Amino acid sequence: MAARTDSRQRMLDSARELFQAQGYHATGLNQIVAAGKAPKGSLYFHFPGGKEQLAAEAMQQAAETVRARLEEIAAAAPDAATAIGAAVDLLGTALVESDFRGGCPLAAVAQDAGPEAPLIAAACSAGYASWRASIAGLLERHGASAERAEGLAMVVLSLIEGALLLAKTDRDIAPVRAARAHLMTLLSEGNG
Repeated sequence: MAARTDSRQRMLDSARELFQAQGYHATGLNQIVAAGKAPKGSLYFHFPGGKEQLAAEAMQQAAETVRARLEEIAAAAPDAATAIGAAVDLLGTALVESDFRGGCPLAAVAQDAGPEAPLIAAACSAGYASWRASIAGLLERHGASAERAEGLAMVVLSLIEGALLLAKTDRDIAPVRAARAHLMTLLSEGNG
């Protein structure tokens, strides 16, 4: 049973990395199976719903990993600005270390899969919602009202996502640095 679980998880990990770097449509099932070092017939055994099920589950895991990391950073930070700054630094460093192939683990798939893949759309939407909720919770713990925290969390996440996309597209970390600087100003002015 452990071998089956290992094979399944290797495919999920490979899918997540490949989808993040290449997008949903540019990533083939054979490529995922090969990268995951899984037996060829195991894909449909583990994911009877095929590529869409695999992608949805990979996005769920990716979202949970990021959310958990956000929570760890927030727990260790003395204030919201420090926590958000540390999260942006982590994401920016990961992007550079991936030679600008990384970025947000959900973005490429969310943009690429489209409405014809409702499982993937739901997984990405839920992932983004969990990140917004984590950011809003952080802001509330540091004094923002619930309403203010929700709106500000949307702005924070949108700014980070946009910066990662621009940095990846331009192969330049400058948008991430600019977003971080503006977020520090915004969050240090008593807004969170």
